[in-house]
Amino acid sequence: MSSAATIAIAIAAIVVLAAVVLVTSARRSDVRGAGALARETVKRDKSAKAEAPVAGAVYEKAEVQARSTAIEKANEVAPVAWQAPDAEAVAVSRRQFFNRAAVTMMSASIGAFGVAVVAFLWPRAGGGFGSKVNVGRLDDLIVQIRSEKGFVYKPEARTWLTAYPSDALPKARAAYATQPSVLAGMEAGVVALYQKCPHLGCRVPECKSSQWFECPCHGSQYNRVGEKKAGPAPRGMDRFGVSVSNGSIIVDTGKVFNGPAIGTNTTGQEAEGPHCITGGGGH
Repeated sequence: MSSAATIAIAIAAIVVLAAVVLVTSARRSDVRGAGALARETVKRDKSAKAEAPVAGAVYEKAEVQARSTAIEKANEVAPVAWQAPDAEAVAVSRRQFFNRAAVTMMSASIGAFGVAVVAFLWPRAGGGFGSKVNVGRLDDLIVQIRSEKGFVYKPEARTWLTAYPSDALPKARAAYATQPSVLAGMEAGVVALYQKCPHLGCRVPECKSSQWFECPCHGSQYNRVGEKKAGPAPRGMDRFGVSVSNGSIIVDTGKVFNGPAIGTNTTGQEAEGPHCITGGGGH
């Protein structure tokens, strides 16, 4: 026998032997393939499926027997007597509804506007602007005016308070004879000036350097007691009446008195330093 035949026989024997080993190993394995179950597991699943319908049926039967078959009687409700609808309300057309709604809303709006106007124009009975405002003790105010370099602002009365020199009272009595309540404040030592400029209503601030009031809007200038010195304003600063009650200064903001005419200068005060507003112009 040639060597080639011997090699071929040997290779064939090895292949047959490998096939026998592979088949034997597959039979001995408990797993028949991917996802396969053992025989014991399959038997247990079959027995559980056979018993499950029986247990479920028993549970369902018990629940049905436990239910109550009694019928609950409903509460009796007395019938409501029928009332005929309002013929006028039923007969309202869409056009009539909108007309009445428009008239009602317009009347309510006009009424609310009228009430607001009356409330705005009516002087307040209590404290606050538009009524008599207690701005503090006279002695304390004089000290405060001096400590704040000549000017004290009271926002609740919208007024500037400045001191009025006693040596200027003779001229004041002649210039303010027609405004006795304003003159009363001067005799007590103070002047209450309205914050608005009589030119166009801008709020006039004080100028600490010049010791005047100087309007930043159009350059009107007034001395410390509100008498006009320069600018386009038609008169001096408007003012309020002042009274003294139990040592306290009461400013009556319910009435505004026109400021003094151009050229009035009862105190003779000139600018005491640089102006805060320049270019005020002449009288």
